[in-house]
Amino acid sequence: MSNRKAAVALTTDTLGWLLAGVMVLALGSHEPPAPTQGFAVFLGVAIATNLILGTLVLLTYRRRFHTASFEEVSVLACQYAIAALAGFLAVAAWSASTGQTISALATTLIAVLSLIIALLLRFVFRAARAYRKARDYQRGAHDKDRIIIIGAGEVGHQIVRLTKNDAASPFLPVGLVDDDESKKRLRLSGVPVLGTVDRLIECCQKHEVRTVIIAIADMPNDRLKQITEDCARHGIKTMTIVPVREIARRRLQFSDIKDIDLADVLGRREIHTDLSRISEYISGKSVLVTGAGGSIGSEIARQLHRLGPRDLVLLDRDESALHSIQLGIYNQGLLNSRDMVLCDIRDKDALREVFQEHRPEVVFHAAALKHLPLLEQYPDEGWKTNVQGSKNVLELSEEFAVSTLVNVSTDKAADPTSVLGRTKHLAEQMTTGLALERGLRFVSVRFGNVLGSRGSMLWTFKHQIDSGGPVTVTDPKVQRYFMTIPEACQLVLQAGAIGRPGDTMVLDMGEPVRILDVAQRLIAQSGRDIPIEFTGLRPGEKISEDLIASGEDGQRPFHPLISHVQVDPLMPASIETAHDWAMHGRAVHSERSEHAEASEHLKSTTSDKHAEEHVGAAAQDAQRHVAISQRGGAR
Repeated sequence: MSNRKAAVALTTDTLGWLLAGVMVLALGSHEPPAPTQGFAVFLGVAIATNLILGTLVLLTYRRRFHTASFEEVSVLACQYAIAALAGFLAVAAWSASTGQTISALATTLIAVLSLIIALLLRFVFRAARAYRKARDYQRGAHDKDRIIIIGAGEVGHQIVRLTKNDAASPFLPVGLVDDDESKKRLRLSGVPVLGTVDRLIECCQKHEVRTVIIAIADMPNDRLKQITEDCARHGIKTMTIVPVREIARRRLQFSDIKDIDLADVLGRREIHTDLSRISEYISGKSVLVTGAGGSIGSEIARQLHRLGPRDLVLLDRDESALHSIQLGIYNQGLLNSRDMVLCDIRDKDALREVFQEHRPEVVFHAAALKHLPLLEQYPDEGWKTNVQGSKNVLELSEEFAVSTLVNVSTDKAADPTSVLGRTKHLAEQMTTGLALERGLRFVSVRFGNVLGSRGSMLWTFKHQIDSGGPVTVTDPKVQRYFMTIPEACQLVLQAGAIGRPGDTMVLDMGEPVRILDVAQRLIAQSGRDIPIEFTGLRPGEKISEDLIASGEDGQRPFHPLISHVQVDPLMPASIETAHDWAMHGRAVHSERSEHAEASEHLKSTTSDKHAEEHVGAAAQDAQRHVAISQRGGAR
């Protein structure tokens, strides 16, 4: 409450006590005449007590409650009762010292009347304020966007209150729709429930509404998709709110209402993770994230920060990306702390200095080159980062006794047909090889496309639509798996908790989505007539991606959305033998003999039977590369 409003409330309450005292004194019948001194004692003590309680204890004069709300009325009644009791005690003491008395009924009436006056004044103030708001709101109603809200629950009611109580609101709520029959003919802050969601389009047309806001947090994906498509066909804009967890402890704001996007349609899936197991290997530990400035790395870093690691070391070769992630996590971008590391994983000596200084106990390896067409043109760059860079991270993690390493991979590593896929597949193999040979908890996590990452399909389509088109799609049959970045990173952290040494874990991405459908949906949401142009598949691209390669057997022993597969192990020291395969998709005869020699060396230097079983697969690695290459050529 502002100082002015507090002063007004305190003054009116004081005047209410005095007015009540005058009324009782003037209208009452007193035989003999009532001593005014006794009334003065009662009123003086009651008013002083009321002032102390309202400003220092119960805080009714400090805007703790909404004016004339149930909470304020309840607390105010208690406050007045205590003030009256203090007045009674003061009168009793006065009576004992003077021998004079006043009627207990009279003092009770004063307390009751003063409370009634205080409440009446508050209701008058609230009604006057509501009238002014309604008047100001109606004056600008013709400039506002008429909306219907889907969902008449608590969130829907919050949207109604927000849009009605602010004269600067861009929205005018004309109604709500809800499938709950018990809410028929209900009114929320004066706004009626018009019917069920099935009547949404009819209600929009009847009330000339061009925008709907979805206020149901757990709406199923298929229902959400149906609503957005129906609205798009009729030229109606669809909006929603940010996730409920973001507004659970604060009031809804206009900035929380946003345009519905593809992530809302495709990514609304409840992800359950075991926070206790994740915290067990993160909390209080020194954690290193490579590629921390990228879309995946930065979200992993944000989620790790909330788990309380002792040190969170963020490494990237892009200084602007480091500035962005520091600003996002710590709300400052000074870049003057040692936990922001400018380093390229290709430079092993520089990377070793990072490991020596920070001694990470957990490593999330997200640094990679990911654009398939560019790596087809510049395959050596993919080799240097995705293979040699990963080799550096793996070998230094072993050297500095890292307890857990999570290698972030891609679905393109399953039956790879591109430089990107083959280099990431080799990173998986090296992770498995080193884990099995040395008994380390090093694992890989493989998943498909994420929504909203930098340079992703969504970015491209939105830019093309904003520019007037055309929207380019490689092939009308192309389909891909999608997941939101936060969902993927939640499961990456979970995978780090449940992965066994050498596991490659594959995230459940749901059903694949046709890219043409995505383009058409985004165009429909824009309300513009944008052409679609088919450009043809680029070298290395597939019509559809495989999450699990042929020959891999995915099991889900620990989590319903995470499959565990085994890839053929390959020791980092033997990686040069796969260079030609990674670059061009072909294996040569010399590779087979080198893999065989590597296998014999591993067998001769270990007596562990379990390790022998796994390194024996290395002798077949070149043959597998040949088979994969042949499958890729046949696609």
